[in-house]
Order: sequence, then structure tokens, then C-alpha cells
Amino acid sequence: MAKHNELGKKGEQLAVDFLLKNGYEIKERNYRFDKAEVDIIAQINDILVIVEVKTRSTTDFGNPQDFVKPKQIQRLVKAIDKYITINELDVEVRFDIIAIIKEDKNFNIEHLIDAFYHF
Repeated sequence: MAKHNELGKKGEQLAVDFLLKNGYEIKERNYRFDKAEVDIIAQINDILVIVEVKTRSTTDFGNPQDFVKPKQIQRLVKAIDKYITINELDVEVRFDIIAIIKEDKNFNIEHLIDAFYHF
């Protein structure tokens, strides 16, 4: 497996661990619909939280969250609309980003809540 794929998988696991530690329930990982893949679908209280995980080994080209593009956001929204319909959910939905930067052997995790509204 390519190093960037390994880093991405490690980042997703770190994000899951972070969410669990902070009281979230993990509903789905790598949920796919059409051309979208939702990294994590979680829930806290009555809020369905859609989490895009971005992991980088450097910020030389920008922060991890800078790599979530409008087209990707559109795909995620479409996928979650389908997920909600299929599962007949009546919940508030929030889109977050967990940005992870590898610094030597450590990982810096930043949780951006309601991230799509901050672009």
C-alpha cells in the first residue's frame, strides 16, 4: 500500500478514536453512495455528524481542511441525503472536518465543527 494511503487509514482510525473518546457513537465508516465516500458518520445526542477526515504529513501546501473542495461537499451532501432517506432518520445533520497533521511521530488533531459553513 502506498505511504499516503497508509497515512490516510491511520488518520481515519485516529479520528474514530478521537470521536469515541469525546462521546460520539460511530454509525458508519467509509459509507459510499454514487461518487461519494463519507469517511465517518457519527452521532452525538440527536445530531448526525458527517465527518470528512483529511490527514497530511506537512502543511507546506496548505492545511488539511483546505483540500475539501466544493464538488466534494456537494457529493457528501447528496450521499447523506440518501443515507437519511434509506434509514428513515429525523435528525439534525452537521458536517465536520477532522484535520490531522503528522509531526514527526506525533499527530496533531483539529476538529472543525460545522466546517462547511466556515469556507
